[in-house]
Amino acid sequence: MVLYEVLRLYPPTVFLVRAVKKNIKLGNLSLPAGINVSIPILLVHHDCDIWGDDAKEFKPERFSGGIAKATKGQVSFFPFGWGPRTCIGQNFALLEAKVVLSLLLQNFSFDLSADYKHAPTAILSLQPNHGAQIRLHKL
Repeated sequence: MVLYEVLRLYPPTVFLVRAVKKNIKLGNLSLPAGINVSIPILLVHHDCDIWGDDAKEFKPERFSGGIAKATKGQVSFFPFGWGPRTCIGQNFALLEAKVVLSLLLQNFSFDLSADYKHAPTAILSLQPNHGAQIRLHKL
């Protein structure tokens, strides 16, 4: 739940681009073949209409019933893309994060430095503008 909520608030990439292969109707829009459509992941993941009034807050419990329940059955959580072009490294990245966190939490507690300034910035991926100063404390 914590990993999913972190990926919702701070996805690895902030948008996806997909090419339209054939003429298609999407809601009220008619999209001709050959154009590119940009999907703003960061905006979708922070949309109050989808996630509720607390969309900008860190609330891991929103995923307690799984992704489908958290998204009310909509395709609105896609930190690694969606469909046939989902990132091939998704399972490895999630497994690696779980292993590293479990190893760290067995030996350390941690908190943010008083010098930390929260300023996520989108370059190629979403990353902290001033780094993430974390203090580790041996248990």
